[in-house]
Formats: sequence, C-alpha cells, structure tokens
Amino acid sequence: MSHPSSDLNLNSPPVSLAYDLEACTALMRGGSKSFFAASRLLPSRLRPPAIALYAFCRLADDAIDEGNDPVLAMADLKSRLAAIYAGRPGAEDADRALTVVVHRYGIPSGLLEALLDGFLWDSQGRRYDTLADVEAYGARVAGTVGAMMSLIMGANSDTAIARACELGVAMQLTNIARDIGDDARIGRLYIPRAWFREIGMDADAWLAAPVFDARIAGFAQRLLLRADALYRRGEFGLAELPWDCRPAIQAARLVYAEIGKQLERDGLNSVHHRTVVSTARKLALIARATAVAVKAPTLPAVTLSPVPAIQYLVDIVSRESYPLAAQKPWRLPSRSFDQRVEWMVDLFGRLEQRERVSR
Repeated sequence: MSHPSSDLNLNSPPVSLAYDLEACTALMRGGSKSFFAASRLLPSRLRPPAIALYAFCRLADDAIDEGNDPVLAMADLKSRLAAIYAGRPGAEDADRALTVVVHRYGIPSGLLEALLDGFLWDSQGRRYDTLADVEAYGARVAGTVGAMMSLIMGANSDTAIARACELGVAMQLTNIARDIGDDARIGRLYIPRAWFREIGMDADAWLAAPVFDARIAGFAQRLLLRADALYRRGEFGLAELPWDCRPAIQAARLVYAEIGKQLERDGLNSVHHRTVVSTARKLALIARATAVAVKAPTLPAVTLSPVPAIQYLVDIVSRESYPLAAQKPWRLPSRSFDQRVEWMVDLFGRLEQRERVSR
C-alpha cells in the first residue's frame, strides 16, 4: 500500500474541489442516480469527498466502457491511480480531487483497483454462471463504493465495512433485476446462467431475442429476494456510522429497495419497461429515514460473518489501511436538512423528466 507522498500538500485547496455540484450530478448519468441523490443528505463536511469519489468512478466507468480498447483504458487508469497514490496526480480535475480523498480518508488502492476490475468485466462481456459469480461482480462495482463511503464517514471497523459492502451488492442486484431488458439489448446478461439451465432454457438464445415471460419474472424475483436479505444485513451497519450520516445511507437503502418493490408491483417485467419510483414515494422514504439519526437498528444477537463475495474487500481495508492525514474539513455553504430535502425534490423531478425524454 502506498503511503501519502511528501509532494502532496493536503492543506492547499485542490482545484478540482471547485467542481460545480450540478456538473458532478451530470457526471452520474447512467449511474446510481438514487444513491447519489440520497448522498446529498450527508452532512456538508462529507459531500465534497463523496462527490469527488463518484465523479472519478463515473469517468473511469465511461473510459473503460466507451473507449475503443478497454484493456488500454484500464492500463491508463491504473497508471493514473499509481500517480494519485504517490501524491502526484495528473491534470485531470477528477484525479486531483481523488488524490485528496484517498490520502485524507485512508482509502486503500485495492478498493479502487477492484472497482476498475468490475468495469473491465463489463466491457469484456464476462459470463456469470452462478449467483455467487454475480455477487462477486456486485462486490467490485458497488461493494467497493460502499466500503469507500464508509471510510469517508469514519466507520472503518470490519463490521462497518462488511455491512457497507453488502448494502452495495444489494443495490447492484436491484439494478440487475430492474435492467434485465436494457442489459440484454446491449448483449449483457447478469442473470446466473445456471438458473437458465435449471429449467431447460437456453441463455444465449434468450439473450439474442429477449422476451418477458413467467420464467424471466421468476429470475427477477430470485434476484430481489437475495437483495432483500442483503438490505436487512446492511441496515445493521447504520449503528456503526456517525449519527449525522445515518439518514443519508438509510435513505439510499430505502429508496433502492423500493425500486424492487415497485418492480414487483409492475409484475416483475423489466424487459419491456424500466421501473421508476415516484418522487412522492421517494420523499416519503427519505422522511422516514431521518429516524435513524437518533435510533439505529438494534444489532443482531450473533455476529454476522461477511458474505463470501465481499470478504476480500474487508480484508483489503484491514490489511492496507494506513494512518490518515490530518483532516481539514472542506467547507460548503451550510444548508439545513429541510433545504437539502427541497434540493432533492427538484433533483428527482429533473431526473424523472430526463428519463421520460430519453424514452
């Protein structure tokens, strides 16, 4: 694990933190909009590092997914990461912002490398045979983000990291269930192929001509049932977080789980349309999430071992952590919780309008 370089001056304001917040929201296009929006309920001291992290992740995903040569793009990103961890980032704003984040909050390079591996799996058309394989993918593209956000919030125990990673995987399984049709139309299949074989169905034939029927509905239901189990585990991690961070993470958890519930109400048909949760319902869930600021869920009587897919991420944090640099808060204009909810009303409305226009 690289330690912060003496070349890095953490006390100087990074140019990249002048990113306009609305511009960073635009970078999240095609990504985890609900999770990003809910993160805006974080206390002001944590919003800049969260935005910087999401911006880099979004740009890295685009670089691998949309470039002509994913392997070359991956090599370039790993070179950029090496420079970031050496404290000598290049000219890219996102790299300069991430440099401050990783050194200020002690984020191991192994987490970002795992995230990039997940992006590369997408571009290479990796095949997923079992649910364990799908969860391994979810651990990379979403569990890693959960772990990094946990570290930014100051929750670095093994339990906190495990629950954050499991929450990320739950969200990714919800994504997969919601996007079965969209993914199939670009040649991607995240439903375990073993499930197709169990019922005598040809996965490749279905992928070539995706249609919705009771069998696909059953696959979506199985994904959502597993996601629900992981959402329940993830909720136990709330007690590990600072009290003022809990509402944002609970809001993300509730809003994302609601996507699965709405998909069930829609008949589990994610082949012919994309499930959307209404703004009113999202705001009701966000209001409910505020209760965890003062009362987090009671921890289970027995210790929950990490699910196998995310164990290696917990090990990375335990093995590669290093002393944090002296933290100086990044200041943004202070907003009350009511003002942040008002901002989210507007954001959700604009995101839904964008969804309607894109369809």
